[in-house]
Amino acid sequence: MTRIAAWGAIALGMLYFLMPLVGMAEFSLKMRRGVYSLDAYARVLGDPKFQETFGYSVVMAIFTILFGVLLVVPTAYWVRLKLPGARPYIEFVTLLPLVIPAIVVVFGYIRLYNTSSWLPLTGTAMGTNILLMFGYTTLALPYMYRAVDTGLRTIDVATMTEAAQSLGAGWITILARIILPNVLVAVLSGAFLTFAIVIGEFTMAALLNRPAFGPYMQLLGANRAYEPAALAVIAFAITWACMGLIQLVTRLSKHDRARN
Repeated sequence: MTRIAAWGAIALGMLYFLMPLVGMAEFSLKMRRGVYSLDAYARVLGDPKFQETFGYSVVMAIFTILFGVLLVVPTAYWVRLKLPGARPYIEFVTLLPLVIPAIVVVFGYIRLYNTSSWLPLTGTAMGTNILLMFGYTTLALPYMYRAVDTGLRTIDVATMTEAAQSLGAGWITILARIILPNVLVAVLSGAFLTFAIVIGEFTMAALLNRPAFGPYMQLLGANRAYEPAALAVIAFAITWACMGLIQLVTRLSKHDRARN
């Protein structure tokens, strides 16, 4: 009886989450009156603004992920290896982006880095892009840090480091060839969350006036009917594709470890 109740609760939960998605997907196919069609998807995918904004956000996500990995992996590794007492303070700092609203962060950026400041990053497109990347990294920091920290807990960092140093490896070699491959699945989990944050983020991109995907989705939703639903389905499909890739990498990693 308990098992039946558990499966019933899971089924109700799935219906609760899936029914809105099914309704949204069905609505996106009704652009042509009386029949189902992919007209809304064709218009979205053929829109130059979609291609421009989505491409921009993908590039920003890649740079944000790379910068986040370069920032978080060495920090989490060093804290776990040499500064375990500082871990509560690091965790507190990484939680601040969940407490401080994005609009506060971006207004602080604008005040500090406007064209009349000591470092006028907002004066050029490249500088604004760099500033936006820093903002995205800040928003993703709680998720990236915890994913990497969880991955580091599963390995013996001290033993690996001592073994590598006994063979003459330097710190960069240890991080790049020993630590990073062993926490790759955790890094990919953080990268997926970072990608999702960058793709859907609106506040920072809008206030910094960058051609990102989030402001495009908001603009499309305010002026169209069927295209926003199609765009939401596309974004949902991309998200699940990323989750599938993470699961695939996880299984391959477990398979390689079991074989070795």
